[in-house]
Amino acid sequence: MKLSRLFPVVAASAGVLALSACGSGGTTPAASSSTPSVSTSPTATTTVTTATSSPASTPAAPPVAQPADNGLCKSGDVKLSLGRGDAGAGSVFKPLLITNSSAKPCTIQGFPGVSYVAGSDGHQVGKDAFREGTKGNAVKLNPGQTAAADIQFVNVQNFDPGTCQPTAVKGLRIYLPQETASNFVPSDGTGCASTKIPGNQLAVKTVHPA
Repeated sequence: MKLSRLFPVVAASAGVLALSACGSGGTTPAASSSTPSVSTSPTATTTVTTATSSPASTPAAPPVAQPADNGLCKSGDVKLSLGRGDAGAGSVFKPLLITNSSAKPCTIQGFPGVSYVAGSDGHQVGKDAFREGTKGNAVKLNPGQTAAADIQFVNVQNFDPGTCQPTAVKGLRIYLPQETASNFVPSDGTGCASTKIPGNQLAVKTVHPA
């Protein structure tokens, strides 16, 4: 067979193959133009309640207990002074005058505490006054009224100086009966600093109406 006759056949075959190849190609699916379906079911509404934090309540402070007003005369209710004295038996006797200077009545009963004091710091000199006799009745003082308690001031020069240790004093520290705050009554003099003297340098009697 001549080569010139083969070329048309080959060409024809090639054409067939080309058409076959074109026909066998896969078709690319077209992009879907449909819109995705949207659910039409009602949306549940959730109510959110925001808790408001209120500040913690502060407990109320307990009431402060006030001291009971027992009607007794207090240091701030009175004015104190020494009355005129009488001398006798190596001593001087003077009344301690207690005047109600407040605006309300108060009551006083018993022995006041009495001692000598000295120096700028008001330190005590010697022992407290000896309580002489028995406790008397209560004395009610209306505003401006006065009660008294008799004090004996012993002449300390009668004691041995080595035992007495004589000391200049500025006055008296006074505690009213059943009172813890004191008052001061000026009265210059001499007291025994020693607590070992053979006797009492001060003595006091119970309160009585003046």
